[in-house]
Amino acid sequence: MGYLFVIRKLASNFINFSFPETYLICAGLLSKKKKVNKPLARKQIAPLMEAPTTSRKPWKKNLYENADYEDNYTDPSFLKDMQTNRNLKTYVPAEAFIGATRLSQQICVVTAFLIVFHHLYMERIGAKQIFCQSAIGTTVGYFIYAGRDIQLAKFVEDSKTAFAVLVFGFIFSPLLHTLTNSISTDTIFSMTFFVLLLHLIFFDYGVSAALVSKAISLNAAIFGSICLASRLSSSLHAFVLLEVAAVFFALGPFLVRKLYSVQLLVASIAVCCFFLYTISHIVLYTYISTLAFVNLFCPWLFVRLQKYKNNINGPWDEAIVAEECTS
Repeated sequence: MGYLFVIRKLASNFINFSFPETYLICAGLLSKKKKVNKPLARKQIAPLMEAPTTSRKPWKKNLYENADYEDNYTDPSFLKDMQTNRNLKTYVPAEAFIGATRLSQQICVVTAFLIVFHHLYMERIGAKQIFCQSAIGTTVGYFIYAGRDIQLAKFVEDSKTAFAVLVFGFIFSPLLHTLTNSISTDTIFSMTFFVLLLHLIFFDYGVSAALVSKAISLNAAIFGSICLASRLSSSLHAFVLLEVAAVFFALGPFLVRKLYSVQLLVASIAVCCFFLYTISHIVLYTYISTLAFVNLFCPWLFVRLQKYKNNINGPWDEAIVAEECTS
């Protein structure tokens, strides 16, 4: 029996190392279903790797108590405070039209300034005459703006300031008149168009917005007037145009804001249309088309697109500290 056991053992080892697997299956020494150790899938490994040894603390919306969670972890409770269109105000067509008239009023102011420049450029009216009319209009507008609250001391102080501005403007007008002589007229006119458009974009129309900037709006208008002043025939004409620009763009908005009404807008449009009719019919039609686009199409489009507004507020918004007044 011992010899048979040794012979069988040697034969088994010889067969395992010398014959193919198919022969072993036929001989009955190897089962047909061979067990293969397959690698575990990722879904099976992930729970084993992520299985915490201890329970994690509940997630909280702060930085120092969420050490057990991944950096990109988002808890389902994070979006429970999300709000859509909070404090949303819808506008009716009449309100949108009234708001658009503010822009139309400033377009009329810019158009009136360009009409004055055209008359000075073509020398249809004298510079001294425009200066006297502008001075009289500024004085009348000052008293209208001050109303019954006018004080003699304040009037004298404001008069000194205005006189100082006029003196410095008259002194530097020869320099400003020749400042851009090396630049072509077409380039000056194109540059003026874009800076006046910039003035209209950043102008304060009474709406609280990040785009509003009084400094940029005023500087753009003054820069445009300096560019146009360099195209006039003399330094006196340049001085008068700069004085008109200061009245229209620096002092005028205060008076217009106080006296603003639809009737004032209609009167401004009528005056501009009258002078543009004497200058060019094409310019007149362009002016009317621009006002129609601003006052009719833009309000209609604004009211129509209100239903698509989707403003989302949630925990990701910047915190606003509310100050409490204690008496």
